[in-house]
Amino acid sequence: MKERIQIPKKKSRYMMDRLLTGILWGVAAVIVITIAALLYTILAKGLPILRPDFLVNLPDEILAGGGVGPFLFNSIYVLIIAMAISLPIGIGAGIYLAEYAPANRVTEFIRTCVESLASVPSIVFGLFGYVLFVDIFDIGLTILGAGIALSLLNLPVITRVTEESITSVPAELREASLAMGATKSTTIVKVVIPAALSGILTGVSLAACRAFGESAVILLAGGTGTSGAMWDFNPLSQGGTLPVHLWYVQSEALVEDAAQIADKSAAVLVLIVLLISLMMRIPIWVRDYSMRQRRKAS
Repeated sequence: MKERIQIPKKKSRYMMDRLLTGILWGVAAVIVITIAALLYTILAKGLPILRPDFLVNLPDEILAGGGVGPFLFNSIYVLIIAMAISLPIGIGAGIYLAEYAPANRVTEFIRTCVESLASVPSIVFGLFGYVLFVDIFDIGLTILGAGIALSLLNLPVITRVTEESITSVPAELREASLAMGATKSTTIVKVVIPAALSGILTGVSLAACRAFGESAVILLAGGTGTSGAMWDFNPLSQGGTLPVHLWYVQSEALVEDAAQIADKSAAVLVLIVLLISLMMRIPIWVRDYSMRQRRKAS
């Protein structure tokens, strides 16, 4: 009697599991297809008319045929400044919260603040940068201000991702390293961080791509223009970037080929974001390949 009752239950659970699995696969397929369609639409419009000189030519307010050289350079410059500030602080804070911070109310309050900052809209960081660098320090809209404001936007994300990645490392790895005589700092550097590298680099990749495509922060802290020179390393120059230029061309530009400039700028923006993601994954692929080769050799 018991077997007759249990068999239908097992079948119903199996069918429910298959149904939910199919639903999840369907949702994932819809998301992937939607993203692929968006990428294809953007690249199909911009790539056929994109030329290498477009990446280095100066923009023109009236005549057709201008490029995005200074804006593209500013985008890379601002990203480097933002990541140079946010990476060491964010990764260091994540390591501290995961490995050294005591389990008390102060630590939980810090985690709550980090999570809250990670969900704050980007325009709030832009307003903070505007108040700090324009109103208080009176240096105007600059590359430096845009980079610092972007670093504040990235900081809570990198901190939280680093902490979660390190926390997910099995405790057995730490115990084995400590049992062999390694210090805690050596264990973190040699064992924990390599094991959590995949998650950390994924978070850094997301933060970098978000920063490169950010426009609200740049608009308020860096401005909409540039110095007009292609290779201007002065951090106090105007910090207009490619996403801001794309917005400007679509909304206020007077040049007759504004639509073509917008299509080409969008294609360049998408390609660079994909390139950043790919570059962040290369160290993981190299590490996994070397580990597989070692296993084969052993």
